[in-house]
Amino acid sequence: MPSSHRAREAKAARMQRYVPADHSRVSFDGGFWQSWTETVRRVTIPSQHNRLEEEGFLEVLDFDKPAGPLARPIQPSGLSMQHFFDSDFGKWIEAASYTLKAHPDAVIEAKIDDIVEKLENGQMADGYLNSWFIRREPEKRWTNLRDLHEMYSMGHLLEGAVAYFEATGKRRFLDVMIRAVDHIIDTFGPEPGKLRGYDAHEEIELALIKLYRVSGDERHLKLATYFVDERGQMPSYYDEEARQRGENPADYVYQTYAYSQAHMPVREQSQVVGHAVRAMYLFSAMADLVYENDDAELKTVCDRLFDNLTGRQLYVTGGLGPSASNEGFTREYDLPNETAYAETCAAVALGFWSHRMAQTDLDSKFTDKLEMVLFNGALSGISRDGEHYFYENVLESHGQNRRWKWHYCPCCPTNIARFITSLGQYFYSASDDALAVHLYGENTAELTVGDAFVRLKQETRYPWDGDIALTMSLQQTNRFTLQLRIPGWCREAKITINDEVVDLTAAVTKGYAAINRDWRNGDEIRINFSMPVDRLYAHPAVSEDSGRVALQRGPVVYCIEETDVGGEPQRLRLPADAQIVPRFDADLLGGAVVLDAEAMQSQADDWDGRLYRTAPPVLAPKRITAVPYHLWANRSAGAMLVWLQEK
Repeated sequence: MPSSHRAREAKAARMQRYVPADHSRVSFDGGFWQSWTETVRRVTIPSQHNRLEEEGFLEVLDFDKPAGPLARPIQPSGLSMQHFFDSDFGKWIEAASYTLKAHPDAVIEAKIDDIVEKLENGQMADGYLNSWFIRREPEKRWTNLRDLHEMYSMGHLLEGAVAYFEATGKRRFLDVMIRAVDHIIDTFGPEPGKLRGYDAHEEIELALIKLYRVSGDERHLKLATYFVDERGQMPSYYDEEARQRGENPADYVYQTYAYSQAHMPVREQSQVVGHAVRAMYLFSAMADLVYENDDAELKTVCDRLFDNLTGRQLYVTGGLGPSASNEGFTREYDLPNETAYAETCAAVALGFWSHRMAQTDLDSKFTDKLEMVLFNGALSGISRDGEHYFYENVLESHGQNRRWKWHYCPCCPTNIARFITSLGQYFYSASDDALAVHLYGENTAELTVGDAFVRLKQETRYPWDGDIALTMSLQQTNRFTLQLRIPGWCREAKITINDEVVDLTAAVTKGYAAINRDWRNGDEIRINFSMPVDRLYAHPAVSEDSGRVALQRGPVVYCIEETDVGGEPQRLRLPADAQIVPRFDADLLGGAVVLDAEAMQSQADDWDGRLYRTAPPVLAPKRITAVPYHLWANRSAGAMLVWLQEK
């Protein structure tokens, strides 16, 4: 069986696509990401397994015992969070596996093997695998794809199995999941005698493509393609399925199949709607199919959906999905701050989608959004200690939002863990004749461009400053194109090679500076991105942010916390001409650049108990400090604000 990387390299050579770096060949030995990746490896991964035990998740894998009381009760929708506990096992195994190749750990590996053994022992003879239905309702399997997440859970298990196989070479889990996929192939599809269904919670699609890249089995790609193209076909499979259960489809709790992007065929969709995580998983799979099937029509669909999301429905932090009621989208430009849902998983999945889009279209509009979520809307989902989490990522709080040790719904903690532990793959990708640098941060990468081995070392304090040094190590002189991303937030960039200035006017296409030359061992590329503090303003249709300003420096969005200003930041006004000064604070949660400014604060001590009066509040000078948004809620409890009123 070929490795996934060899299979992807062969496909890329045929289609001239980029292949992401092997994450295990990118080491973060210093700088911003070292502490994060090490914290997740040393603290997050072990503590998450502990949480899975403490919260009763692992009990569901005791297939030889009678099913015990529910760890999560049935909701009014008829769904228990326990229906998809299996998904967290898959995500945790995937996250842990990403660390094993570079950092073998017998204890973690034994915990994975124990879960795999239980899954194998519980798997049904025909390959079906879902702990809820096998233990509690075997007669109801595949009767409610609309609500009960069967293939979603199998998809996450499959992703975990692929990652574990690639990390260790162990086939047991992979073979278990291939049997499960064989069962799905036997059950679903357009052929006579099969069900024309698809899971309402997308995930199996992108998992099947990962399996295809390992197995080379065209059936896996064909099934993923079927699930994407069958979604939203009318008459709806979900209506037929509901009637067979004796239910009225009109009683569906969410009223519309837009909730799961199944209201129309995906190739006809132009607006991002419904549940945010589901949408991002679907679009990630669609981008993979563009890559694998060379599907120009589907690429056009992905482009218009990406532009709709980023141009009309995305928070400044990279958060997405404003509404808790559907965990997703409402209407365009509806971006409330205090009630923002902005689920961590959705930001992570936007990172997946953005990165996949860049492999078929090297355009910084995609990797800019990848960087946005990495430094802001996704990273805010995990605490600096690696053991506490946000499910929702609000942009304003009066102190009511605190991080969870775990969450009622199995989802975000393991998702942010797998994102960070696989981080290396997002930094670089290569084709036969080009090497793309998508992200910046101190690391050393071992890469292949065509047949040439390249060791690339980044030295930088990014994102705290914009100076980056790249050093090439080559066994022999090689000619290829180095594609260096120029971030969309950067208004002035300078690149030199061995002290010779590169003419960026001629070099930059779609936000990447293309430098084609004979590269020699020891070549040094120096990059400088100017990093002034930017004031960001929202589109006038975003009414919540009218008259307000957000602060960004480089890729990092900032916020004001009560602990830094001695009162609720909602009373602050930032003068339009206020000077904002960046300063590195070595004592702030491992060190970060903060922003200092002179603002004004409305005074309340002269209101004499009145709620209203004819005179406006008195404003007094107030020194303020803004901190990176991803670091908020790591210190004392209190209010927080991203969008400040501007005076």
